[in-house]
Amino acid sequence: MTNLFGKLVIATHNAGKLKEISALLAPYGVDCISAGALGLPEPAETGTTFVENALIKARAAAEASGIVSLADDSGLSVTALGGRPGVYTADWAERQWFEGSPGRDWYMAMGKVEGMLAELGPDVDRSCWFSCVLAIAWPDGESAVYEGRANGTLTWPPRGTMGFGYDPVFVPLGDTRTFAEHDPEEKHAISHRADAFAKLVKDQFGS
Repeated sequence: MTNLFGKLVIATHNAGKLKEISALLAPYGVDCISAGALGLPEPAETGTTFVENALIKARAAAEASGIVSLADDSGLSVTALGGRPGVYTADWAERQWFEGSPGRDWYMAMGKVEGMLAELGPDVDRSCWFSCVLAIAWPDGESAVYEGRANGTLTWPPRGTMGFGYDPVFVPLGDTRTFAEHDPEEKHAISHRADAFAKLVKDQFGS
């Protein structure tokens, strides 16, 4: 297993996620390209944990491209909902046949979470956390995993335009702004993805 350098496939078709990961790796001279840009298929995420799904995506990209690949599996867990949506975070944004054209509707997903909390009453625990697992896979079959977390609370209605996913309703601990109201540089310093990346960087780049 060799450390990261040169070109790296980011196993995602999500433009927002690619942009964020590329920015985090830019200081280390890593040239990132997305699985989507390479025309790689998206594997079925059949795992029941963030680690399992991240490894599925990273290994599929590495095998298909012959290039070291990095996958991120992340999601929102809400205390009052027993940790849901968790690994099914993106699924909650998928439109059903009666909800319009296929694709992900994150406002709808945020509304689902808020609706479930509202059913639990005005004094419901609104604490939550974002999890991020980064998995690196090498074409020779080696792999490494790094886990990060950001704790916070949920707010409603959504605020901000600079994030993606559930960012507009997530207020990190110690702040009053949502992730979507943070400048990208600010978010990169405190996010669940930044926590996981700090561990990756220490292991792969020795810093």
